[in-house]
Amino acid sequence: MNSDEPIVFVVDDDYRVREALSSLIASVGLRVVAFGSAAEFLESEKPDSPACLVLDLQLPDVNGLELQRKLAAGDGPPIVFITGHGDIPSSVRAMKAGAIEFLPKPFNEQELLGAIDAAIVLDREARQKRSELAELQKRYALLTPREREVLPFVVAGFANKQTAADLGTSEITIGVHRGQIMHKMGARSLAELVRMSDNLGIARTPGRSK
Repeated sequence: MNSDEPIVFVVDDDYRVREALSSLIASVGLRVVAFGSAAEFLESEKPDSPACLVLDLQLPDVNGLELQRKLAAGDGPPIVFITGHGDIPSSVRAMKAGAIEFLPKPFNEQELLGAIDAAIVLDREARQKRSELAELQKRYALLTPREREVLPFVVAGFANKQTAADLGTSEITIGVHRGQIMHKMGARSLAELVRMSDNLGIARTPGRSK
């Protein structure tokens, strides 16, 4: 399932809390799916959509901080913690690990909805960046090994003549490679190619000469 319509996941072992949160979140037009445990959430099929996870700190199987650590290894949604047993050390750990908010029960409904909105915006931006990076990686995969060797010289500002000398080939050949790189990467300017290379983590320190 692929949709830009956001979704909110609720994980809380208290049925009454799940029902109340689901009703509140649905009342502002958001999709919501609730789970009674971390295991249920992890095992569920999730739509390919911007999301937020409203997570209880204390759960019967895996506690909220442990689930946060598990999700950090992948592309889990931003988390808004809720808890009736909060403490400062737990809230500090949660926020340092990237939680959007840490709300003690009973919490202000508008504060929760505001945190959910912020989380969805953040997740949408992160998903966009991942999508753009995946597209760049596809383009980079089209380059030949020689073109990949030439690319760092191009983005470092080396002239074709200097690049040719460093790589032991002709200036004309480097010019051809340079044109192919620009075409395959879909770069409309050198500045755009530099940004693409930076996003791909390509170092601008090629060759032996300066």
